[in-house]
Amino acid sequence: MTAHSPITNAQTMTFPESARAAFAAAYPDQPARLCHDLVGHDLLTLDALATLAERMPASSVEYNLGKLPLGVRPEDTPSNGLTLGETIRTIETNGSWAVLKNVERDPAYGALLDAALADLEPIVRAATGPMLHREAFIFLTSPGSVTPFHMDPEHNILLQIMGTKVMTVFPARDEALVPAQKSEDFHGGGHRNLVWQDGFKARGTAFPLAPGEAIHVPVKAPHFVENGPAVSISLSVTWRSERSVAEGELHSFNALLRKRGLPTGTVSARPERQGLRRLIYRVMRKLGV
Repeated sequence: MTAHSPITNAQTMTFPESARAAFAAAYPDQPARLCHDLVGHDLLTLDALATLAERMPASSVEYNLGKLPLGVRPEDTPSNGLTLGETIRTIETNGSWAVLKNVERDPAYGALLDAALADLEPIVRAATGPMLHREAFIFLTSPGSVTPFHMDPEHNILLQIMGTKVMTVFPARDEALVPAQKSEDFHGGGHRNLVWQDGFKARGTAFPLAPGEAIHVPVKAPHFVENGPAVSISLSVTWRSERSVAEGELHSFNALLRKRGLPTGTVSARPERQGLRRLIYRVMRKLGV
């Protein structure tokens, strides 16, 4: 894709053949470094993103000071004292972090998401079924900012557009990192941030990212991000699958059982196959048990 051109040509690929091959080898359970062709796109400049942010609802934006401890509690996250537009336009010097959520609700950014995921859809469908609940998020970070240790419920690919960062990714389903009760709380609406211990770092793999590079992050693989010496813009394209939905249902089922003092069950590496437990959970939820 040439810089400054909107995605209108169905033959234009966001992810070249080498990236699609690397993704196919890793998906859904392993992180993988990929490459992409969105650097320089008109929709992903600071000015374009500031304009987008100013017309988005407050519920779809989050921003705060960026130099945070890896294990900061959500309630301790400090404000930067600026408006969102000011935060983005002066992000080079204001020491902040911002995320624009669900940018796919804007038609132009929705087309950007659809084009990116179209490259990967056949691979995803073969492994975990249809792509469900597709979303896009844009992260803007000042030099030296840190995104604390956390996890996300979606299949995720983070595309680096401007600047550099290092994402350190940890294995999913490691209960030393994410205890079972934390997963249960998370799927019940609990915060994404996780408790950090210094001994965890050796369990992770660091992935340096430069413009034109990307990383596949498996569902609920814990990670943290350290920004480089320049402003960073990253685009996150995400989706759910029957597997990720099933995992959420099974952890929610365990939360119901634990609340009633009943034995909880194991959530397997293939939760979509645990049909009976999922059915029982859906019946209990429907009945309000």
